[in-house]
Amino acid sequence: MSVDKHGISRSPVWKKLKEHAEYIKRPENHLKYLIAKKDRLKNFSLKSVDFFYDFSRQRVDDKAMDLLFELAETAEVQKKYQAMIRGEKINVTEKRAALHTASRNLSDKPVYVDGMDVMPEIEHERQKIKFFAEQVHSGDILGSSGKKFRHIVVIGIGGSYLGTEFVSNALFAFAKKNIEIHFLTNVDPHNFETVKTQIDPETTLWIIISKSFTTVETYANMVHAEEYVKSCGLDPSKHFVTVTSKGSPGDDPDNPLLATFHMFDFIGGRFSVTSAVGGVPLSLYLGYDHFERFLEGAGEMDIHTKYAPIQENIPLVSALIGIWNNNFLGYQAQGIIPYASPLSKLAPHIQQLNMESNGKSVTINNYELDESSGVIVFGEPGTNAQHSFFQLAHQGHPFPIDFIGVISPQYPQGSCRPNGVTNHQELWANMISQATALAVGKDSDEKVRFFQGNRPSSTLLLNDLSPTNIGRLLSYYEAQTVYKAFVWDINPFDQFGVELGKTIANDLRKEIARKNCSNEHSFECIDPITRFYLDTMFKGKL
Repeated sequence: MSVDKHGISRSPVWKKLKEHAEYIKRPENHLKYLIAKKDRLKNFSLKSVDFFYDFSRQRVDDKAMDLLFELAETAEVQKKYQAMIRGEKINVTEKRAALHTASRNLSDKPVYVDGMDVMPEIEHERQKIKFFAEQVHSGDILGSSGKKFRHIVVIGIGGSYLGTEFVSNALFAFAKKNIEIHFLTNVDPHNFETVKTQIDPETTLWIIISKSFTTVETYANMVHAEEYVKSCGLDPSKHFVTVTSKGSPGDDPDNPLLATFHMFDFIGGRFSVTSAVGGVPLSLYLGYDHFERFLEGAGEMDIHTKYAPIQENIPLVSALIGIWNNNFLGYQAQGIIPYASPLSKLAPHIQQLNMESNGKSVTINNYELDESSGVIVFGEPGTNAQHSFFQLAHQGHPFPIDFIGVISPQYPQGSCRPNGVTNHQELWANMISQATALAVGKDSDEKVRFFQGNRPSSTLLLNDLSPTNIGRLLSYYEAQTVYKAFVWDINPFDQFGVELGKTIANDLRKEIARKNCSNEHSFECIDPITRFYLDTMFKGKL
């Protein structure tokens, strides 16, 4: 089927979905009635290996799903996904391929970009990472004072650290290499000073991650780190590695480092944790074997996404439900609530992945979108979230939620049973009850005790928090993100929205630098509001 060049919202199926949404909004289609229907869970859930996706508590019926599947066919989302994993340049604004899936391709199957198989180069970087991690762990590579490395500090921002931070937190239980991981991401000096208190400079390895090596915040933190290492009487060349593009300033043979690992222009930052961006720090922190298992899990979900038909494709079905909630039921936010403390950094990663990818206003054909794309993504682990913002979830502004449950925790439950149950069982009781309460609600003559219900959620279940399952979870959210973009016909792989603020900051930086050189320099040429803030900064007080 062909889609109007102005976008999918002009298609007949979009109109049908708009009409059906009005039907679903009727009182007789309240979630408490939908979930009571025979075989509701069986008919509105999907399973693949260790991954279970339950959308029975979403505000959908058979007709809604059939129309959403028709929408996917009309938008040719699977055709677009196949083009992506084949290496076609679907990042049209930057004329690049988008091949994060190739970074976890552990088969011997080639992947081509411009007629060249990129897998040998990707495998070469993997082997470099493996060898380097083994040398650090064995003590064959030491710091400049001859001590083994016990700390690593990741210097990067955005996609250069968020995915790695999520995975390192999720797999803390597997970190057996006597190495602690820290993140220096914010140009705020408080971040740097805090990291300094947590490390021993003699046993610290600094990992600078930047594709172009022109990111201002990362460069500033790198310079501070180098000066700090020198002030401790240490040789920075024995304490620094870089992860960057070939030929960037961070890949300079005249600037000796312990090692340099390469990124590729066909893997965007927020999709890069399965590349050297995550591979270097995670292999040092967890061991390369655990990093490889993480790749295996991501690759398995990629295969499911590639081959599963529309009705059984977990990331695609969840993406379609996200479109339904956003564009047809009017929800503008999405909560991610993992009932597992190790997943505490999942929401910040998905926040960037989703909002930077899909927060767009034009189609790939440069037409303004008629409908909104993207939602506000936020989250906190349960049960913390219940004591934070679930008042809003139950009785205030409604928003769909992804509940995430883990069947077997990373640590033994033990025999302690406050209130007759283990803590893990208590966690599950809360997860199950919250999803039910949001869907069903509660009648009461007292208005303050009335719960409207009819508030949608999905539940994801993982057998455990193994490296493999963390990989599956990561790939699931990545595929869901790009599938949404393919429906909206937008480019999820560029991010021009971050450029304007950077450009203005560059101009202000020059003004500040002039003031640093000469106290006589004034900010008269700058607008009054901006001048107030610059003057206040230099005065050091209000």
